[in-house]
Amino acid sequence: MTDDIHQRIREAVDSSDVLLFMKGTPLFPQCGFSSRAIAILDHLGVDYDTVDVLQDAAIRNGIKVFSDWPTIPQLYVKGEFVGGSDIMMEMFEAGELHTLMEEKGVARSAA
Repeated sequence: MTDDIHQRIREAVDSSDVLLFMKGTPLFPQCGFSSRAIAILDHLGVDYDTVDVLQDAAIRNGIKVFSDWPTIPQLYVKGEFVGGSDIMMEMFEAGELHTLMEEKGVARSAA
């Protein structure tokens, strides 16, 4: 991975409290795993940003090296890699993902 791609990914990760690298967009996810990841984040009610890896092959390949994780989507919270959609689902079902969002200060306050 080139330093330029690594830098672009690092800047994206650092610029957003909750960032999902995904295939497609939140309105039009391009794979079931990305769709599930968006559904989880929407259910949690957190503000998040996304990067559509289908728009940039360098990012699509680079993120796998950056995180040492072979699949997309990939979730980052406060600059830390959390996991892909399977890990997100397991953490969500166990209540751990909501707890993580609260601990990182990104969970939406209960109204």
